[in-house]
Amino acid sequence: MTLNWKIGGLALGFVFFLAVLLVKPIGVSTQFVIFDGILWNAVDSSVVTQADDGSYTSTNAYLAKSGGKYAKNIANPLNYSFIFALAMVIGGAASAYLRGGIGTDERNMPAIWRANFGDSVIKRYAVAFAAGFVVLYGARLAGGCTSGHMMSGMMQTALSGYIFTAGAFAAAIPTAIILFRKEA
Repeated sequence: MTLNWKIGGLALGFVFFLAVLLVKPIGVSTQFVIFDGILWNAVDSSVVTQADDGSYTSTNAYLAKSGGKYAKNIANPLNYSFIFALAMVIGGAASAYLRGGIGTDERNMPAIWRANFGDSVIKRYAVAFAAGFVVLYGARLAGGCTSGHMMSGMMQTALSGYIFTAGAFAAAIPTAIILFRKEA
């Protein structure tokens, strides 16, 4: 089943609108920090501590910032944002499975990729993983990800959302032109 990208875009916009309207703006990159903190705290239980008044803090300054908000989310990870991030991973895996899994057909390895980089599935997914890592690293440096800045930010007409989006496209378009010089 092939979904028209316009219908998919409208559906994504509608879901984002509902999330902002009913719950809160969507942002995902912070949840990777929370996940790292959960793993770290499992190895070293002194990373996150709870005070007598019920507040949380951390021996790590980054996790202790915002009044211990990150530390609290590490101690109690079953919250909307963390479950949303987990659901994205599960949804992506379900989508890949329903589309026929990992393979070398056009959906998993477009012709333009093959023309520029070859037929290696391992190479395709390694590059995708590395690119995702770079984007996530940049998102944390920027204090938020494309979901928070671009999607939710622009939906709320935040100037920072528009500036971030312009910067993202200003970097993405030349990068795509350089990486995908050969046409399919």
